[in-house]
Amino acid sequence: MSNNYLDSVKKQFSYYKMLGEKAIDQLPDDKLFWQCNEESNSVASIVKHLSGNMLSRWTDFLTTDGEKDWRNRDEEFENDMQTRDAVLDKWNSGWNCLFNALNSLTQDDLKKEIFIRNEPHTVIEAINRQLSHYPYHVGQIVFIGKMICGSNWKSLSVPKRKSQEFNAEMFSKRKT
Repeated sequence: MSNNYLDSVKKQFSYYKMLGEKAIDQLPDDKLFWQCNEESNSVASIVKHLSGNMLSRWTDFLTTDGEKDWRNRDEEFENDMQTRDAVLDKWNSGWNCLFNALNSLTQDDLKKEIFIRNEPHTVIEAINRQLSHYPYHVGQIVFIGKMICGSNWKSLSVPKRKSQEFNAEMFSKRKT
């Protein structure tokens, strides 16, 4: 059962990583830094925040509090990256940290208790917490992408008004 859980969460995190990457890929370089207004975040800022959170939560996951003293969360929302490469490097550093930590876990680790901001969590609760947090922000990235790209947006799921065609294609495939 526990290995199924770990496999399942890795699959879910991978899915949301892929959605974020497909959204980012559709944006022109300069639009990665676009903000709707002063209170909103750019895609680059969201990526910076996700990476900061991932690095903090997943570094020494089982042995130190998930809110590291070296993390500066407020700075994560400053729009200070300049290039697509910088954004993608930040994105990948966070996801690599997450997957390295997940890949190191065993069934026995799932029973352990860890802390995030000095609050106790089972390992499963901590993983589920992040599995709720990251899709929230990936959804923001997708939404910003759709606003910027407009009619040029390539759907990442079932396109509007195409459900019947999509289902016909899916059900025409052999079950695996």
